[in-house]
Amino acid sequence: MKKRWLALLATVVLLSMIVPSVVFAQAYQTSFTTSITYQNVGTESASIVVEFYDSPNATVPIVITRPALAPLASASLFVGGLTEVASGFRGSAVMQSDQPLLATMVQLPQGPGTRNRPLSNGFPDAGSEQVLVATVLRNMFNTNTIFSIQNTGMSASAVTFRFYNTAAVQVHSFTETVQPGAAYYVDAGTITQLGATFNGSAVVEAPGGSIVGGVMELSTTGSAASAFEGVGEGASTVYMPSALCQAFGADTAYAVQNTSLSTTTSVTVRYSNGVNHTQQIAPGAKASFVACQAPGMTSGFNGSAEIESTATPIIAIGKAYGSGLSTAFVGVPEGGGASEIGLPYVRWATDANYAAGTQQRVFLTIQNIGDANLAAGSVVVRYIDRHGVELGTHTLGALAAGQKLNSNAAMAGLTEFGIDNGTFGGGAIVEGPDGSELAVVARVSTQVAAGQFASEDYSGMPLP
Repeated sequence: MKKRWLALLATVVLLSMIVPSVVFAQAYQTSFTTSITYQNVGTESASIVVEFYDSPNATVPIVITRPALAPLASASLFVGGLTEVASGFRGSAVMQSDQPLLATMVQLPQGPGTRNRPLSNGFPDAGSEQVLVATVLRNMFNTNTIFSIQNTGMSASAVTFRFYNTAAVQVHSFTETVQPGAAYYVDAGTITQLGATFNGSAVVEAPGGSIVGGVMELSTTGSAASAFEGVGEGASTVYMPSALCQAFGADTAYAVQNTSLSTTTSVTVRYSNGVNHTQQIAPGAKASFVACQAPGMTSGFNGSAEIESTATPIIAIGKAYGSGLSTAFVGVPEGGGASEIGLPYVRWATDANYAAGTQQRVFLTIQNIGDANLAAGSVVVRYIDRHGVELGTHTLGALAAGQKLNSNAAMAGLTEFGIDNGTFGGGAIVEGPDGSELAVVARVSTQVAAGQFASEDYSGMPLP
């Protein structure tokens, strides 16, 4: 059977990043080690090999063979535990399997201070000539952006990086050669050509090639850390399953990038409570839409949103903040939903362990991005342990077009999930009627104090 490739941008692996300083609470000064959580969503046992590339010029990978994985089962590969991969490694990985896989990378902070675990997904059989990074920061909002671009093609590619500020001015560009499977890292905090401060976006191009991208945003003054994926192309409509204004002590903001380099567009965020917010976005630029700043928005709003562009395709990154949250997720383009969505990383700690801050809970937000309303009982969330055994299901109520509902393992009758005698592992599959279009965001939370959480989001992935 043909091997399936799953590109993994191991954004920070094995104590890479900037060497930690004495101010351990600064996420930008924190080292991270990657754990790759993956799930076999095929129908047969999967044979899996992982190849690691340690630099943009690497042509000979470090090859790791993994144990066979049963259908619907999940497992984790902690890169810090691999003797074949040296400490200080910063690179990329490619998973190969004879069954379809889904994978989410968990960046584990090393040292005290930073509790958040940035999350981002692998790219199954994917890549394009372009990667769009909707938000790039240098010393802005006390944050620096680090992103990496991986070559998913079969030959070396010349990759050009272009940076645009919010006024749509190209501030800087450069070109680097990247070998197949390898990745090139960009640390905006070290690029002096961006100026003392920079707030904008990036367009990365590999003409005739195939690339994907992963992004981390790290606080320079505190512990906030988040991650999200680069996007290959935009759409005229993008859906956001999570929208908050002073709900649970949190707010959301959307970074929306105009993918055209020649045409201005008018963009409107339509919140599920009927509130709209419109801005003009210049070519290549981004604009920020803060839910609480939308005209007529009411405090306590907890819903979803739809973003529409009149003239050009757009991409959008959602962020939730407040009560200690520091999250990021990619908006789902029109046509990007699916009737089956997989989530490889799902946990549910007991009340005692969650209150103690020693284990996590995962909350799912499920949005109907199709045109048809979905009847009560037609959408089911299946909670599947690391062995591939279904332990519980949660049947949702009616889900109108554009609306969202929530799920977690407790709603499926489970007091604990993804924690098996000290061994972690488990995922979920959200299933709707044939032809339905669902989008899912998972929020992974650790309680660090009463009413304070270290949380991060990742997007559910359509099943092949």
